[in-house]
Amino acid sequence: MRQILAVAFVSCAVLCTNTAAWGVTVTVDPSETWLGYMNWFELPSNGGGYVNGGVWGTPDLVATFSGPVLTLAPNSINDPSPYWYTPSGGPGATGNKIMDANMYVQKDGSLAGQTVTFTGQVLSNTLASSHSSVAFIKDFAPDFSSFGIVTAPLTPGVFSISLPTVNDPARHVQYGFETKGPDVWITDVAQYGNIQVTAVPEPTSVALFALSAAAAFATVRRRASA
Repeated sequence: MRQILAVAFVSCAVLCTNTAAWGVTVTVDPSETWLGYMNWFELPSNGGGYVNGGVWGTPDLVATFSGPVLTLAPNSINDPSPYWYTPSGGPGATGNKIMDANMYVQKDGSLAGQTVTFTGQVLSNTLASSHSSVAFIKDFAPDFSSFGIVTAPLTPGVFSISLPTVNDPARHVQYGFETKGPDVWITDVAQYGNIQVTAVPEPTSVALFALSAAAAFATVRRRASA
């Protein structure tokens, strides 16, 4: 029994060390507090310059959860003004701005100084070529004046990105999704497709420890019976 406990203890020590080295893993969790921020730009044909930005509700991005599944779709502004659409809003209208929709979780200080890994599973991606969407991790300076970033395209299958964050508790770490493309009139949204994303179940250190301990126990039993 002492041999079993010793082997199990060594296994736990190795696992605990590895867990610390891995850092923190986050995923597409609907129970988290998801925030929305929209930037918009002129069309490339109009110079592509930044116009404005502000806090938006996540349904307005468009980014919505149904159970564990997140759907990301092109933005639709319910305003027929030629500011937003050419010549004006209505079926078949052309978007007059590039919308940069950010849906994310923000952690202030708690993820500083760690390697943050963001994982998820892309169930489908039917987004039109006029639009794009990526998963991201951003590590902002305390005043949001600069940031480090890593991204991954949302192709069907599992994505996993990692970013070592700066060890400063005043910094802001965000992870989530950024969808870009021209605004689309509401009656035309379906033809532009969407993306569906969900979480990837991750094995816990407890499960790994149980597996390792069971293997150690079996090894000791074989030696004892030899």
